[in-house]
Amino acid sequence: MKFIFAFLCAFSACITALAQTLALLPQNPHYFTYKGKPTVIVGSGEHYGAVMNLDFNYDTYLKTLQADGLNTTRLFTGAYYEKPGAFGIQKNTMAPADDRLLLPWKKINDKYDLNVWDEAFFARLHDFMKKAEQSGVIVEICLFSSYYGAGWAYHPFNGRNNVNQTPTDLAPNKVNTLDNGAILKFQEAYTRKLVQELNQYDHFYFEIQNEPWAEGKDTVLVWNDYMGADDLKQPGNNWKNTLEVASAKSREWHKNVSGWIINQEKSLAKKHLISHNIANFKLPVFVSDPNISIYTFHYAHPEAAGLNYRLNRVVGFNETGFAGKNDDTYRRQAWRFMMSGGGLFGHLDYSFSVGSEDGKDLTNNAPGGGSPTLRRQFKMLKNQLERMDLATLKPDASFLGHAEGAFVYSMKDRQQYLVYAEPLLAQPCRINLQLPKGNYSATWTDVVTGKTLKSENVSVSAPSIMLQSSAGVNDKTLVLRKL
Repeated sequence: MKFIFAFLCAFSACITALAQTLALLPQNPHYFTYKGKPTVIVGSGEHYGAVMNLDFNYDTYLKTLQADGLNTTRLFTGAYYEKPGAFGIQKNTMAPADDRLLLPWKKINDKYDLNVWDEAFFARLHDFMKKAEQSGVIVEICLFSSYYGAGWAYHPFNGRNNVNQTPTDLAPNKVNTLDNGAILKFQEAYTRKLVQELNQYDHFYFEIQNEPWAEGKDTVLVWNDYMGADDLKQPGNNWKNTLEVASAKSREWHKNVSGWIINQEKSLAKKHLISHNIANFKLPVFVSDPNISIYTFHYAHPEAAGLNYRLNRVVGFNETGFAGKNDDTYRRQAWRFMMSGGGLFGHLDYSFSVGSEDGKDLTNNAPGGGSPTLRRQFKMLKNQLERMDLATLKPDASFLGHAEGAFVYSMKDRQQYLVYAEPLLAQPCRINLQLPKGNYSATWTDVVTGKTLKSENVSVSAPSIMLQSSAGVNDKTLVLRKL
């Protein structure tokens, strides 16, 4: 009897522990559950170098995210970093000075030994993770990245920079494939080391590789047939008009990495979600790996969420940019994507930099934007979605008729209807709705200011009803709840 009681106690403790770890929401795996509570992931964070850059004060940074009401950041863990000036970023947190760079491998006499871990890196990583947990911040652990050509020359995996006799003449597009010589065993050791070190934490998921399509493309689809490379004003910008798909060799390597993670966690207490970064813009997912629970896109169109909704996994938009500095651009991107069924949104926020870890630097010359104002607006999005019943929430246009003068997106849960409207004109937008008969509360909110514009009770007795917003071009939400 004592044995049975002890077993049940241990089993109960195990179930409780698992319930605390970030996982897909069982009733609706387009969203997450964390610490037993349904959640969406919405954030606006620095350029991924919080741990590797010794000059970056992540204490202030994490407290800022917490105060802003956001719950995620993206973190690169050593298999890629940048040099100052890369990608036109003036204040790049992922490009520290050489003597302020901290990586997982020990550097001895100007060369790395890939068999020796730098314990200072892991001490800083653990400190960051503990403080992120205290701040309610979920961390994307991004294990690998494309090298974009130039990044490969100075990386520790390159044989010129280590004492381990890895290839010195390997093409960058072969590094993250199975055809990379002696590098593969060091990639596996690095992956397993991070899995082991991080297993104690509940508040993270793994992403295998950042932008695998940037090196080794199998397919290129031109978006606009009337625009060619010569029509783009700046050389190298043709990617903005193409859909680039990672190669078959890259996808094969990805399966190996997810297998390393799963295998390493078999004997460990906690199991963590794994993400695959699919493409820029939008693409019907072609990855057939049962270990993947999150599919992420960069610069995502809302169709990326809709096209892949029936995979019954989280679809995420985890990097923005290259669309100017206007807050409106990124706020609208976030609303469009999440209203289309996305479960994760992460803005790349260049108002965070060394010395400005409070996210108030609006002078950073970079290919994107970010501001305290924008983060407040992202908080409104997160809060609105979490006021819905995430277990039953889904995109649904069945109750939506014609909308006059506005682009609209619609969702509903078991009790509420949510409409996001982007007016084209300053005059009020009018939305035709087909709702079941009954009485409803109807609340219009300005998502730019957060102010309630109009709140009223409406009675539905006919097949359709026309509701009208307040005037103004600011985007708005309409929430209807049956009384």
